Amino acid sequence: MWLSLKLAVDGDRAEALSDALIEAGALSVAIEDRDAGTEAEAAQFGEPGLADPKSWQHNWLVALLEAGTDVPVLIAGLGLPADSEYQVETVEEQDWVRLTQSQFDPIPISGRLWIVPSWHQAPDPDAITIVLDPGLAFGTGSHPTTRLCLKWLEASLVGGETVLDYGCGSGILAIAAARLGAANVVGVDIDPQAVQSARDNAEANGVTAEFLLPDPLRAGQYDVVVANILTNPLKALMPLLAAHVRPGGRIVLSGILDAQAEEVMALYAQAFTMHHAATEEGWALLTGTRK
Repeated sequence: MWLSLKLAVDGDRAEALSDALIEAGALSVAIEDRDAGTEAEAAQFGEPGLADPKSWQHNWLVALLEAGTDVPVLIAGLGLPADSEYQVETVEEQDWVRLTQSQFDPIPISGRLWIVPSWHQAPDPDAITIVLDPGLAFGTGSHPTTRLCLKWLEASLVGGETVLDYGCGSGILAIAAARLGAANVVGVDIDPQAVQSARDNAEANGVTAEFLLPDPLRAGQYDVVVANILTNPLKALMPLLAAHVRPGGRIVLSGILDAQAEEVMALYAQAFTMHHAATEEGWALLTGTRK
């Protein structure tokens, strides 16, 4: 049995306190955005020409501790006030691999496109199946923003397109584009682990796609640019993304709360004829045609 400690930390102390928790005996520590899922959510990004990645102003430190850890004493030892906000839960011993696998079933995107973990049989042998396991990078097909982008790609690609997946994560959108007939596919992410994960996933699916960090991305324009990120980086990246879409080409944006859609559409309308294409579970999919 273990204890899971969720500790509220403000400002830029998260990294130092994370190290201190490890030194105090925590088996693992994760830093999460305390404002995630709200309009105050603050994405971290480090794109070329933009400011260096910033720390979240409101954090959760999530630490896995040995059973019997005296949490108040631990918190005091970190130099935090006794009234610091925290939560403690008991974590039972389990077969973590089997438990994780049980949470991921095949995901139908459309009648002809499925996302299937490697431990499952493809439900429809005649459908296009993308084999993808949960990993270090975002994008398993389970999140509404990923599904929205996949549905658009499945319905819109006719074959032969050039596609840029900006913020590729696991590579799922780039891989889907390749499987749907795109002629040339490039994926970009600021996280080296995501780039490697995307390369591995592409190889596992037998598709040819190039995955890079942003800096080596060559100048060039594409028929389709898809970016499933978050509102703040999408706003900051508008000039860069627009520059990679050929005249008459399409841009596909997600990771946007429905309440933020009009704001993003207004910004991208400088370069695109924009449409609010779809909504799922409070998330919007925006598309545009390059002017």
